[in-house]
Amino acid sequence: MAALILDGKALAKTTEEELSARVASLKEKTGKTPILATILVGDDPASATYVKMKGNACARVGMESIRVVMDKNTTTEELLNKIQELNENPNVHGILLQHPVPRHIDERAAFEAIDARKDVDGVTCLGFGRMSMGERAYGCATPAGIMRLLKAYNIPLSGKHAVVVGRSAILGKPMAMMLLNANCTVTICHSKTENLPEFVKQADILVGAVGKPEFIKKSWIKPGAVVVDAGYHPGGVGDIEKGLEEVASAYTPVPGGVGPMTINTLIYQSVESGESLIK
Repeated sequence: MAALILDGKALAKTTEEELSARVASLKEKTGKTPILATILVGDDPASATYVKMKGNACARVGMESIRVVMDKNTTTEELLNKIQELNENPNVHGILLQHPVPRHIDERAAFEAIDARKDVDGVTCLGFGRMSMGERAYGCATPAGIMRLLKAYNIPLSGKHAVVVGRSAILGKPMAMMLLNANCTVTICHSKTENLPEFVKQADILVGAVGKPEFIKKSWIKPGAVVVDAGYHPGGVGDIEKGLEEVASAYTPVPGGVGPMTINTLIYQSVESGESLIK
């Protein structure tokens, strides 16, 4: 039986149509539009491209976006003041600080300054804690997008053994907690895990989030596993070796799997925030 392709690009497109209807309804009821503020510090071209993509995604669903660009020499205090200004602005319903910021800035302090009600990218410790406890919170966009993708394709999670390879604060750790909340038995591994192939072989659901191109080998994967590759590297390769269609029962393509769901989830949560905050 052919492996099921978990098509994030197609799901993102369908979701945008649904979000457009929700934004239009909100406008009709309140006369107001959800607004996402994006903060870009410095002149990193990749970051500028990501911010532009997020602004375009807002426009496609009828939202507005405010682009805040700050000089690369911006201090932590200046960035914190800007975030507080956006926190206090009733016309801003979501705040995104584009990662990474220049090295001299305390990025964690900046993330923590974002009002939890407007933390639509799920970067605060408070949001992570609430999510881990099963309370209402906006999840980190990439793992939350993966969960939405698995749900859309009716992938069974309860009772399954999920192995997450990666432990970053914005992907591996929240991914593990989300899967645990979905009643998976979860193992967290990383690049320094001893006998890593033995852990990967146990996975009913495997999430590659280690940040190294083709680090996880196809031969390690149990036949019939559901495989999610959250990596993307030059040349169009992920964190898992190519050829997943030969071993997996379902898998995310690279590109076109997890990537589109990240921005889509940011917009999805921004619309939810607008619906919550707009009176």
